[in-house]
Amino acid sequence: MLQTSIARLYEDNAARLGLVWVTGRGGEALPVRRDSADTAALVGHLNLIHPNRIQVLGQRELAYIDGYSGDASGQVIANLFAAEPAAVMLADGVAAPAALLSSAQARNVPVLATASAADAVIDTLRRYLAKALADSTSRHGVFVDVLGLGVLITGESGVGKSELALELISRGHGLVADDVVEISRIASKTLEGRCPPLLKDFLEVRGLGVLNIRVIFGETAVRPKMNLKLIVHLAKPDRAGVAATERLPLHELTEDILGLPIREIVIPVAAGRNLAVLVEAAVRNYILQLRGYDSTQEFIARQTGELKREVN
Repeated sequence: MLQTSIARLYEDNAARLGLVWVTGRGGEALPVRRDSADTAALVGHLNLIHPNRIQVLGQRELAYIDGYSGDASGQVIANLFAAEPAAVMLADGVAAPAALLSSAQARNVPVLATASAADAVIDTLRRYLAKALADSTSRHGVFVDVLGLGVLITGESGVGKSELALELISRGHGLVADDVVEISRIASKTLEGRCPPLLKDFLEVRGLGVLNIRVIFGETAVRPKMNLKLIVHLAKPDRAGVAATERLPLHELTEDILGLPIREIVIPVAAGRNLAVLVEAAVRNYILQLRGYDSTQEFIARQTGELKREVN
């Protein structure tokens, strides 16, 4: 189970949202937990059903509470805290009722305030929690942006991953990360790849050393992040000089990363092969497959039709 604390959430978003800590400092270590793949349920407008939720109260929500009188209003506030919120966020610049603040103090529930609109607060915190509570792992390889598609280049040490990335960059594509790629599952069907801060902008090429791609090629040659869509594995030839790959692969290869199958393409490495062109062609072909066109299946169908005509 992944979690973060209200104190960390406040620290990371105080400047962005203009947050002020109103009360409930005793609950700053309270966890915000992700029990499922859906982080959207962790923050939202007034909701008395979901526990461990960041309850956002704006003008409409406080108007709803104020619409009750006497004991009824107190019961709504009691129900709010009975749902065990991780925190209460006051948006739209509203002031909290005294009864709400006293209940928060009694239960050590943090109350934060901001002048930002409630919808903007919810959107910001949902994006933040999606990243902060995401499953994550790391992979060895080079992560690049090729034609708008996040491509992870893998292979044994010395196979030419960095050289291939350098050629792709020189052809107008972008570098995300070299050597170590941090991968997070930010949504149920989305993996995002980033570069560790220490390695940002750098690409190590044998014989040249460490190159700063941003300085050499400019700002457009690097990307802060990309969604991982395709894995290109560079296969070394065996002792006989032949890579153990299918000449005409009929079945899709996938690699499981954080529970999601990612399409994998194996490209044999041999002298004279232009790997950059092959990777670009692989990406274009994969994009066509995503749109419903498969050239291999079209070839098989054409061949099958021709055989049927010869038999008849």
